[in-house]
Amino acid sequence: MKKGIKIFAAVIAGFAAVACGSIEKMAEQAENVIVECNPSPLEVKAGSVDATLTVTYPEGYFHPKAILEVTPVLVYDGGESAMAPLMFQGEKVEDNYKVVAKDGGQVVEKVHFPYVKGMENARLELRGVASYKSKSVTLPTKKVADGCNTTYMLVKGEGQLAYKADNYQEIIAQTEEGQILYNINSADVQSRQLKSQSIKDFQAALDEIKANDRKTLKSTEVVAFASPDGGEKLNSKLSDKRAASASKAWNTVVKGHEASNPDVKSIGQDWEGFQELVSKSNIEDKDLILRVLSMYSDPAVRESEIKNMSEIYKDLKGEILPELRRARFIANVEYKNYTSKELLQLINENIDVLDEEALLRAASLVSTENKVEIYKKAIEKFASDRAQYNLAVALLNLGKNAEAAKALAKVKADDGDVANAQGVIALRNGDLTAAARSFAKAGTEAAKANMGVVDILNGNYAKAATELADAKGCCHNTVLAYILNGQLDKAAAAAHCQDLKVQYLKAIIAARQGKAAEAKKLIETASKDATLAARAAKDIEFASIR
Repeated sequence: MKKGIKIFAAVIAGFAAVACGSIEKMAEQAENVIVECNPSPLEVKAGSVDATLTVTYPEGYFHPKAILEVTPVLVYDGGESAMAPLMFQGEKVEDNYKVVAKDGGQVVEKVHFPYVKGMENARLELRGVASYKSKSVTLPTKKVADGCNTTYMLVKGEGQLAYKADNYQEIIAQTEEGQILYNINSADVQSRQLKSQSIKDFQAALDEIKANDRKTLKSTEVVAFASPDGGEKLNSKLSDKRAASASKAWNTVVKGHEASNPDVKSIGQDWEGFQELVSKSNIEDKDLILRVLSMYSDPAVRESEIKNMSEIYKDLKGEILPELRRARFIANVEYKNYTSKELLQLINENIDVLDEEALLRAASLVSTENKVEIYKKAIEKFASDRAQYNLAVALLNLGKNAEAAKALAKVKADDGDVANAQGVIALRNGDLTAAARSFAKAGTEAAKANMGVVDILNGNYAKAATELADAKGCCHNTVLAYILNGQLDKAAAAAHCQDLKVQYLKAIIAARQGKAAEAKKLIETASKDATLAARAAKDIEFASIR
């Protein structure tokens, strides 16, 4: 939208032709002064209206002893804003203003106005007063440019946020186990082992699986082991014999209980089981024992060391090793968790039965207003840090920024999601510096898109276009960044969303490309939104097609 326009202005016209010798003649001579304004129409960028005026004076216009005071004024709906006057002087004036030679030339000046609502429908005027000795002349007010273009204000600046995901499992893999123990170097199943509490619990679990509609028995296993304190070959054979005897015992164990035929396995020496039991034991030197044994990769050497240590550490011999002479009976189960419909019912009728993951999943199924109460429940019951963060996000999505900031301050995690949310709060509070710092720290995809918003608001359109090029979600800000950066083809290609605001942006693209009929059609579509309709009626983007 940057183009220079030439107009005739009595702008810096405190000059008079030397031959005339009278500043009263300025108005008559001013038509030969050329003024260019860039950009034209004017443009609001980063909250300011900035433009460059280039004034070309023909030879003989500026009286050598004249002083010219020019006041740029932006007149808009509801008021006007004036800059401090620009001061110029002729060659023979002894002052410190900018000199304009009688031979003519160019003067370049910058104009700056803080944006005020209403400047969308505005005009830039130059009001001049020329003086010579004791006389002064007020020059005719002349319009320099129209404006202002506020397209960058179409940015969606609420910021992107992501809820932390739950770990809710719709199907949960479970196992139920019982075991029988063997005497040292024996593969005989003792009858008392088949009546142990471990086996009774396993049988009860099988009955509960059958009775529970949410549980499905998928497979069963019999897994036999030998303790790792004997010879490897001996233990391998012993483990095989235990697998065979345990397989026969299986039939006795599951008689009268529903179970499938088991997959029978012989593991041999149970080194992993040994490590697990030692690490969970109360043996004073358990860390030293495990560290020393882990140094030996040769099973034979390790077996020897275990034997030696079991003579020193009686708990190894009396408690750990006997527990590894065993066969495990395993039932592999699938548990069908609550469906979405059930979760919705439970949050209303019996929310206390839900665990942390179920509460987080349930919150994802309801409106933002209802999420708040569910997250508060998860915080109260489980001190859930994810729920604390998600509560802050929900409050931000409800526009409750102050409450959200308080909720976010209680989050223990210090990760990218939290930093991004902090940036969103700063963005909404108008602190673009703090917002940019938080988004840079976050480094998430959402933060990258949010950084693009900061770039747009700061007037860094090229950087914004880069930041938003791969942004996920709504394409609105990506399209806007391309428009502001003058990349209309990329803007048109990115405008795949169908919401009315994107249709409005597409109308701007069409208008800038000179496609009047297409632009008008798109404006008509976007004007289903009353706010967009009111904007379109005054938008300088569409001045050429009205």
